[in-house]
Parts: sequence; structure tokens; C-alpha cells
Amino acid sequence: MIRIPNRAKILASLAPALALAGCVSFGPDAPPSLLTLTSTASAAAGVGASGNAETALVLSEFEAPARLDVTRVPVQVTASEIAYLKEAVWVERPARLFRRLLAETIRTRSGRVVIDGDDPGVLANSRLSGTLREFGYDAATGSVVISFDAVRNGEGTAVTTRRFEAVVPGVPAEAGPVGVALNQAANDVAGQVAEWIG
Repeated sequence: MIRIPNRAKILASLAPALALAGCVSFGPDAPPSLLTLTSTASAAAGVGASGNAETALVLSEFEAPARLDVTRVPVQVTASEIAYLKEAVWVERPARLFRRLLAETIRTRSGRVVIDGDDPGVLANSRLSGTLREFGYDAATGSVVISFDAVRNGEGTAVTTRRFEAVVPGVPAEAGPVGVALNQAANDVAGQVAEWIG
């Protein structure tokens, strides 16, 4: 004889799932789109590079202050106050996005082997690290600003540092235009660093 559970037992078994559904939000809080960085110097499919420990370059993970180490776009409101731009959200943290863009730019312009990531198994004498100081919008000037402090090792124990910066003025405080301007500025800084690396 087959017993069919009554309605009360069915509802009791579904109660946890129904309760969980009330805690999960899928639509209203999601931004209309996500921002990313795209290199203007991309290698074509099938293009490769070869080298050795002397010529290969490793890009270590970049540092960033807490206000930039998020997926939001910071707005410098005053000298001592920041906010985050409405509906402007990165697909991942900007330091990681910028490192990938920089790796692609150096790889394309120099033709050398560039390793994007700090893999201890990679034998390379040259390493580039750094700190993303600015990567956002300045409300006072209506500009996006990117500032990057690069650090590279030289021969022996020599270390060289340099600060790179790009500013794009006349940008309205909206997610779309700010995203485009930040991509432009990021490519500008990446080009400066690639030229410095040689």
C-alpha cells in the first residue's frame, strides 16, 4: 500500500527552502553592468614568445590601499573624504585587472616572456611589483586619476622605482564615462611602464 504524505508534511519539508529564498536577492541590487579593463595593445592569436631567465619578466601581485582594494570606484570628494561612485562596479579588484593589462602591454610591445603572477616555480631574474596609489575619480576636477608606483629589481641587489600617472579630465561622474576614462588612463600608464621596462 502506497501512502501519500498529507499537505502539512509537504509544507513542513519545504519550509527551509522557502525561508532561504526570502534571504536571497537576485535582481534589484545588481548593477546594470560591470567594469573591466581592456588592453589597446593585444597580441594576436598564435603569437608566442620565448626567452630565458635573463630576459623573462615576472609581474608579482600589486598592492593597493584599502579604499582601492575593493570592486567599487572611489570618488575623492574632499581632501579627507571619499565616497564610491553609484553603479560603478569592477568585475574584480582593480589591482589585479591592471596587472593583467600591464602584462599584455609589455608582452606585446617588447616580445619578451611575461609571467602574470607570482609563481615561485618560474625562473626569471627580472621582477616587477608595485602599488596602485590612485585609481578613481576626483570630484573637484571632474577627472579620473591613476597613479602607480613601480618597483623592479636590477642586477645583483639593485632596485629601481618610479611613479607613473595618467589623468583624463572632463569626465562626468557617471559609471559609463568614468569606466571608459579609467580604461584609457590605465592603458596610458601601462604604456609608460612598458617603455620604462624596455
